[in-house]
Amino acid sequence: MHFGVVLQTTPPAARVVDLAKKAETYGFHYVWTFDSHILWEEPYVIHSQILANTRNVIVGPMVTNPATRDWTVTASTYATMNEMYGNRTVCGIGRGDSAVRVTNGKPTTLATMGQAIHVIRELGNGRPVDYQGSTITLPWASRSELEVWGAGYGPKALKLIGETCDGFILQLADPSITEWTVSAVKAAAEQAGRDPDDITICVAAPAYVGDDLPRLRDQVRWFGGMVGNHVADIVERYGHDSHVPVALTEYIKGRQEYDYNQHGQVGNEHAAFVPDEIVDRFCILGPVEAHLERLQELSELGVDQFSIYLQHDGKDHTLTAYGERVLPAMLEQGLAKQ
Repeated sequence: MHFGVVLQTTPPAARVVDLAKKAETYGFHYVWTFDSHILWEEPYVIHSQILANTRNVIVGPMVTNPATRDWTVTASTYATMNEMYGNRTVCGIGRGDSAVRVTNGKPTTLATMGQAIHVIRELGNGRPVDYQGSTITLPWASRSELEVWGAGYGPKALKLIGETCDGFILQLADPSITEWTVSAVKAAAEQAGRDPDDITICVAAPAYVGDDLPRLRDQVRWFGGMVGNHVADIVERYGHDSHVPVALTEYIKGRQEYDYNQHGQVGNEHAAFVPDEIVDRFCILGPVEAHLERLQELSELGVDQFSIYLQHDGKDHTLTAYGERVLPAMLEQGLAKQ
């Protein structure tokens, strides 16, 4: 299992770069950031600085979307960073949430997401692609290498990811939901004639090392609210009585309006409907031993990477605990990769 961190691009940007440097020092392999250009700073500018100040970590957004930027601009951005820093980027992509909703837009369709994945990946790997009636290429990007990882929860999104993506991003750490989504992605890959094992499975969720569980829960309750936005779309499409696991859909029955001005923030008032049970299932909280137990469960389910959302008041403490205790223990058990 590889490890990563997910950072908000909240000013000062130098703090984001510093956390990325610390993560690499502790043996983390990936650094991800939010991509929501109104709520936080533009991620790709900061990605370039992270790459310039590190040597090995792979950097990307968790996640971008097809609507914010022209797909050719997105592909060119990755190819440029790859030329500058040596193929150390990854494109995480979904339909869009806060980045489009704060400008009164809507998430794109899955068909549009699929088209964007194709264009970004082909151009980002130096290959020609048909785009708006023309065949185009980035003539200077022949050495660029780019993987595209898809994020989603619903059956049709999981099918698309299995059919087209290099990796799957699940933004929660509940083992039962992980098992269901990973199985759906791999089944879709197999039906499309792909090797399911070629798809990298990434689980991303808040992790906080500590003993005061009530306080830790309140620090990360916002995450259940964030996931709830996507789950609400699934329930609207499929209803509560669908084959989508109740473990994913049931908790949003108490969800009402959501203010994106508080999106991804500790103390988000619109996440009050998220019960402790969901916080405990979606996140990893408690002493080091609790983290090791959950990570072992995820590893047994085929998870290749766990990335920590570091959006709480214990960023440095948790990063240090993982670097000095969790990762070494996982290595000793043969469950982590150096």
